[in-house]
Amino acid sequence: MKTVNDFSFADKKALIRVDFNVPLNDTFQITDDTRMRAAIPTIKKILKDGGSCILMSHLGRPKEGPTEKYSLKHLVAHLSHLLGGVEVAFASDCIGAPAEEAAAKLHPGQVLLLENLRFHKQEEKGDETFAAALAKLGDFYVNDAFGTAHRAHASTAVIAKFFPGNKCFGFVMSGELASVDKVLHGAEKPFTAIMGGAKVSDKIVILEQLINKADNIIIGGGMAFTFVKALGGNIGKSLFEEDRIPNALNILETAKKLGVNIYIPVDAVCADNFSNDANRQTCKTNAIPDGWMGLDIGPETEALYAKVISESKTILWNGPMGVFEMENFAHGTQAAALAIVNATSKGAYSLIGGGDSVAAINKYHLGEKVSYVSTGGGALLEYIEAGTLPGVEAVNS
Repeated sequence: MKTVNDFSFADKKALIRVDFNVPLNDTFQITDDTRMRAAIPTIKKILKDGGSCILMSHLGRPKEGPTEKYSLKHLVAHLSHLLGGVEVAFASDCIGAPAEEAAAKLHPGQVLLLENLRFHKQEEKGDETFAAALAKLGDFYVNDAFGTAHRAHASTAVIAKFFPGNKCFGFVMSGELASVDKVLHGAEKPFTAIMGGAKVSDKIVILEQLINKADNIIIGGGMAFTFVKALGGNIGKSLFEEDRIPNALNILETAKKLGVNIYIPVDAVCADNFSNDANRQTCKTNAIPDGWMGLDIGPETEALYAKVISESKTILWNGPMGVFEMENFAHGTQAAALAIVNATSKGAYSLIGGGDSVAAINKYHLGEKVSYVSTGGGALLEYIEAGTLPGVEAVNS
């Protein structure tokens, strides 16, 4: 795996695919700059070498070309601040005259941010002509956008072919790949995977993969009730997927054959409607009264899961234990996070796998107390499922 550490960028214009898909409020202020901060070490390394950086990214999902709401110009000032005051130039388009003229003016030590790649439909189509137009802006390609590496887009998978000897990964990508490879191929035992979220259908393939690697699989969130229902339990009006019951039974049967422990919640915090202010009671997960729904794991389950996590040496967490956005149903997710932190403090390796798990870790200010927090939810899951990603293959080939 070639990284920016394997090259000198002196007098080179590095075209870097970053993931600056950050949330903005109604006044275009950044509300979470995690992804931007993650890219700073790669940019600084290239600048320190005496190179210049041309940054390209998408932002949001613009439907009809250029849109004020999704313009990357809103990120320029904050990016300059993160780079310690380095001036950041902005090109009003990512290809054509605006981009080419701005790139031509770039000197060593300078940074240029291109306008949103997805203002052009060719980006998501993986159009080769569009990729070629981007490629002509720089003389070295760096992919540092793990969050989009599972997309076969022009800037992530196609563009690398135009840089046969001048392409590598940035620190975000190399860190992400190293961390997931450690979990999948070098996991110290016992290895515990914690899977949460709403739907079994979103996690079927990853569960099937993890059964062959993990010693323990802990299940939480709405997806747990499909398993409870499959085992004949009464789940009230809890979320479940009728068509996924055969999948759930197959996963349980396969795990039993392989000697993998699967843990399903034994109790749940239930509500009479989907609201933070709903009436609540704690029920056995297989005996939830009609008209009630499980929205969080209960205290017995918290204790059981904490014990399993505390005995683990490798931990992968993807998905909350309940509806943690509602304070009255967040306790299970917080308990899982604290159990992971406790295990990490005793020497376990913990990978927090994107999406809501990252939101939860950040909510409780625990990001510095786990081993690695992934910046790409979908990309991480697809990497575990497939063993590679289009954006990874493109640089490695």
